[in-house]
Amino acid sequence: MRARHVNLLITLIAVVLFSFSCFCISRMTQTNNQLTNCRNHILEFKESILRLKNKTERNRQELLSAFKEMKLDFTKKKRDAQNTVEKKVNASDTNERVFDAFEVLKFFFPHLRKVDRIYPDVIMGRGKTGVTFALGISTVNRGNYSYLKQTLTSVLSRMTLPEEKDSVVIVSIADSNENYVKSVVDMITKKFKRQVTSGSLEVISIPAYFYPNISHAARSTDNSEKLERWRIKQVLDFCFLMLYAQPKAMYYLQLEDDILANKMYLTKITDFVHSITSNNWLYIEFSVLGFIGKLFKSEDLTDFVRFFLMFYKDKPVDLLLGDIFLVKMCTPGEALEKCIERNKHILIRYKPSLFQHVGIQSSYPGREQYFKEI
Repeated sequence: MRARHVNLLITLIAVVLFSFSCFCISRMTQTNNQLTNCRNHILEFKESILRLKNKTERNRQELLSAFKEMKLDFTKKKRDAQNTVEKKVNASDTNERVFDAFEVLKFFFPHLRKVDRIYPDVIMGRGKTGVTFALGISTVNRGNYSYLKQTLTSVLSRMTLPEEKDSVVIVSIADSNENYVKSVVDMITKKFKRQVTSGSLEVISIPAYFYPNISHAARSTDNSEKLERWRIKQVLDFCFLMLYAQPKAMYYLQLEDDILANKMYLTKITDFVHSITSNNWLYIEFSVLGFIGKLFKSEDLTDFVRFFLMFYKDKPVDLLLGDIFLVKMCTPGEALEKCIERNKHILIRYKPSLFQHVGIQSSYPGREQYFKEI
């Protein structure tokens, strides 16, 4: 009996232990599952944090890039605005200098004092300034003859590209004939489009109101009144062209519309000017013919124009050029003959000539000329 009780007790204890073991195993399995789930949640959270961090970094980079673009855009707009203002100021300054250059005409011609702004009709031009050389070519209608295309081809084709960039050729149409003006413009537009586009070639027209009444200006008994008026007008044409060119360049080279330029002429002029040790020169002759190939310092042009306008009724422009040389170079009390002889040795002249006159038909109607450079 006692043995049976002991067996029941052992069986009971075994059942209890087994139940407790099952309970513990169940709890451990449940806890393990919870831990696994918790770990999975933690991993998912970590991945979410990483995704959020990466997204935040991308947003930050995009934001920085946007700010950078905004800053660059703002800087560019500011710089463009400053450049625009500077260009407007520079253009305004240039125009003022050009307008001021023509004010000297009002002193000599009372009829111009009623004109607010004296300025040529700029037919083609980009307002090129700040260059070394301005080359002036005055042209008029010669009837069935025209040498202008040949002259411009020679002058422009015999420049190097850097020389062309540092120069401006100015064609001044000193003729009121509308058909002639149109023919010149059409020819230049077709033949020299590149130079016009770059600003290296300009075309202006002298307004009719500029000229004074010269119908009674002739004084010579040796020439007809018509020839005398032609000479007077030629002096005035050159004066107007010189005043227009003066603010544009350091040097002004006077040419005519019926010449040919030698090869490398502008390079030779530059080298020759740089070889002169003194800057105290009045003008330099690169041709002895008339008014062709005369080089002036632009700062002196107004003085030359004033002198020409004082005596424009009396002599052709090339003779007036010789007179101003004597006025400037002769010493007080020196005999005129002695001064002339002395100045033959101090006149700066480049040899051989860099320009050759080719026109036979003169700009004076019906007159022919055959003089050539020797």
